Amino acid sequence: MTAPLITADRLTRHYVVGGELVRALDGVSFDVREGEWVAIVGQSGSGKSTLMNLLGCLDTPTAGRYVLAGTDVGTLADDALADLRNREIGFVFQTFQLLARATALANVELPLVYRGLPRRERRERAEAALRSVGLANRMHHRPNELSGGQRQRVAIARALVGEPSILLADEPTGNLDSQTGEEIVRLFADLHARGHTLILVTHEPRLAARCPRAIRLMDGRVLGDGPGGELASAGGGRVPA
Repeated sequence: MTAPLITADRLTRHYVVGGELVRALDGVSFDVREGEWVAIVGQSGSGKSTLMNLLGCLDTPTAGRYVLAGTDVGTLADDALADLRNREIGFVFQTFQLLARATALANVELPLVYRGLPRRERRERAEAALRSVGLANRMHHRPNELSGGQRQRVAIARALVGEPSILLADEPTGNLDSQTGEEIVRLFADLHARGHTLILVTHEPRLAARCPRAIRLMDGRVLGDGPGGELASAGGGRVPA
């Protein structure tokens, strides 16, 4: 069996707030293999956002080990960490985070600009990414000319354009109405069917239930790890041994 794409080994993140120790994550361990679709679920304060920041290489753990695509993240200097993040991780945010004055095409090209790719290659790859999310006819529209669902599709295309190892989405349907959110969930299902590795951080049981696997956090620890349909509701799932 091939090595996991992600290994979280006793990940811990503690903060000191007002002189008190906050155990945002307290020894979280799991693996994610290539091609999995995993939801990270839990109530507010469970550690979901902290875990996402660690998996996205936006923060470093207080203790524990994180291995991404064969690289021990904790051994990297800042420049190497930024390069790993740009190469291996595609981010999708609840608030889209698109450049308001740029077209969909220019927004999707942006990660490739940071890589220093030639303009023609950037354009071809960005066009292909937008076609893959159903926006072939919206490439030259700016965000204010697009619906919420279309803006999120642009954000997903931007996340995919660099061909990352994982797509990491933070509450990707949180700013969308139920019908538009369902369209985005179907898009994630299609991406999963194409072989992409997806990790979604969500508080929405309906979205988590659609994922083949869910990891439920509580008080900074793994409460359950199993099928999304079982872990989606609060208190669902089995407690690891």
